[in-house]
Amino acid sequence: MDRRQLRYFAAIFEERNLSRAARACNVAQSALSHHLAGLEAELGSPLFRRRPRGMLPTAAGERLYQHAKGILRAMEAAEADIRQAGDRLAGEVSIGMAYSAVKAIGVPFMRRVTQDYPQVRVSITESLSASTLLHVMKSDVELALVYNPPDDPLLETQPVLEEEMICVGRPEIIGATDDPIAFDALLDLPLILLRQGASSRALIDDPALLKRLEARAKLQMNSVHAISGALAEGIGCIIGTRLFMREQLEAGTLHARPIVNPTLSRSLQFCRLVDHPATFVLEAMQGLLLELIRAEIDAGRWQARPLF
Repeated sequence: MDRRQLRYFAAIFEERNLSRAARACNVAQSALSHHLAGLEAELGSPLFRRRPRGMLPTAAGERLYQHAKGILRAMEAAEADIRQAGDRLAGEVSIGMAYSAVKAIGVPFMRRVTQDYPQVRVSITESLSASTLLHVMKSDVELALVYNPPDDPLLETQPVLEEEMICVGRPEIIGATDDPIAFDALLDLPLILLRQGASSRALIDDPALLKRLEARAKLQMNSVHAISGALAEGIGCIIGTRLFMREQLEAGTLHARPIVNPTLSRSLQFCRLVDHPATFVLEAMQGLLLELIRAEIDAGRWQARPLF
């Protein structure tokens, strides 16, 4: 028994005539008869007595109509409530973002929230992907943008984009050429990596390659400012993205080279706990974030391939 069957049944009951009920429901009379027959078969009882001049409800039909009207009214009220609630967004939501996401869309996101959603209060937590994911698992944030999240039955994920990883450093360290650098050649450079463990997964989601990098890295740290300072001072180089050090690359103080054999990439994904139901505010904020990410990609400021 579904809503359509109940609606058609109610129309027949009220009109006491199949052709008039069909016109009221804007369906073919044959379709109405088919649904009525299916409903009677499902309930195991006739609902009407067919008469030459119309349809006469049986006792079962009379009782079902009382239930049907209440059910249909409740469903209409629920739909109206949902639509109205969606039109007047208000409430709180907590969002976690990896550093790169904040850098790309943090300010536009805050501006749009204050302009377009005056009744919404947003809490933003910026951290490296591993810490952001931990915030999700501990329910400190409701929605997060995380790089290379693990497969976990507790998490609901949605791919957002894929970024190519490049080698970034001063020209005297990685070479002033634009030619690609082979992955094996990276191992001979003074690499700076995110600290071993969950944080490094956000860099490369390939355990074998990651293990080789970690074995040869000169420095490992979980500080964006420390990594940026080390790059500027020529202490080492990183595997990162153009967005991460965009200003320095544009100014020419740092240089970038593609990586080959193999090429490396990472994916940014929305994460939230599956047992935490979505709210209107959360869905609206997720939609806004996707809109802003798409705009940055289309404008060429975020060099990535959209996955949505």
